Amino acid sequence: MHKLKVLIPTDFSIQADYAYILINRLRETLAMEIHFLHVLNFPDTVTVDSSGEISTCGEIDAGYVAVQWELTQQKLAALKSTYGNEIQTHVTIGRTTESIVAFAENGSFDVIAMGTKGAWGLKERLSGTETQHVARKTSVPVLSLMCDRSELNIKHVLLVHDFSDEEQQDLGLIRKFLSAFHPTLHLLQVIQKDREIERVEHAMDNFAERHGLQNYQKHVLNDRDVESGVIHFNQMNNMDLVCIGTHQKPGLFHTSATEKLINHLFKPVISFPLN
Repeated sequence: MHKLKVLIPTDFSIQADYAYILINRLRETLAMEIHFLHVLNFPDTVTVDSSGEISTCGEIDAGYVAVQWELTQQKLAALKSTYGNEIQTHVTIGRTTESIVAFAENGSFDVIAMGTKGAWGLKERLSGTETQHVARKTSVPVLSLMCDRSELNIKHVLLVHDFSDEEQQDLGLIRKFLSAFHPTLHLLQVIQKDREIERVEHAMDNFAERHGLQNYQKHVLNDRDVESGVIHFNQMNNMDLVCIGTHQKPGLFHTSATEKLINHLFKPVISFPLN
């Protein structure tokens, strides 16, 4: 059986612990290979070779970097002691977001699991969250969460999408969850008043047929935007897991509906890149 290859970026915070706790819960049903990654956030001029030799251009003391490297190794060793020797640990040097994305893509990971504190208001507009930035830039699906989900039972999965888009999407990770947990899949499209519900529901049936989806229910909700619609739908229908695609648009002040949900929704969210 193919094991789901999971990357958990860690800054050794409680949010990173939440990510592992959820993954460990899911591992009761899904076979997984779990990797922890810590990124030492230094400029590109700081490098370490395969033998562990650290070099810099002089603006940062190599001895200081070596101390941070050793402290990180000790913290990762403590994680293995706590969670078991079956987990794998890694440390790398570089910019945090770019290093996580490169490590996940080069390592052919199936999912990146990240805890987040969320972000609202000015902080969200100016800096956002690391999880939001990773989801924007990576081709690997991201599973994000904001709190302890150790008691999660996946019985209802929500897939939010514009079903009029006829392009085939990569639902590989979602399929694995559907196959393992056998939940009811809820298809949701948030519409404006000028959209016809019957036409949207027909598009949902076509989407389900193209992607081989079964045991699904259709929902069309009129709301002011996607984020509001998903929040209101969850208030009326308690979903266990929310799945939504992202077009990964860059920009300092651009925040997609997917990124807003990552920052605001107190539900586990799987974000995946749209074709």
